[in-house]
Amino acid sequence: MGFKENLKSELIYTGMLVKELSAKTGISKHTLDNYLNTHNSLPNAEGAVKIARALGVTVEYLVTGQEKRQETTVVSLPPDIRLLVNIAEKLSAKNRRLAIKLIRVLWEQEDAALPLGAV
Repeated sequence: MGFKENLKSELIYTGMLVKELSAKTGISKHTLDNYLNTHNSLPNAEGAVKIARALGVTVEYLVTGQEKRQETTVVSLPPDIRLLVNIAEKLSAKNRRLAIKLIRVLWEQEDAALPLGAV
């Protein structure tokens, strides 16, 4: 995969919208849309670094897809969490966003149910 596909994949993985990436990087939404939709549109080195940092990956990963994530790899996660990740990877982008929203709601409900001082 190339830069465009890796960028799309990372946006889906993180659940980040293009406008959120734009705000984090200072790169216009229009420019980011060009990277995502135009065949040969690539950022300069500075832009690639900003995008990679905002997504928590390396520039090499965005360009080649070959390097591992900077964060904890899926392999080190408990089996139930790996199962969630494996299922999520098979969902459409729309359903992944929905699943992320659902998980956030569940997490917020659990967090709100904790007694004061428990966190």
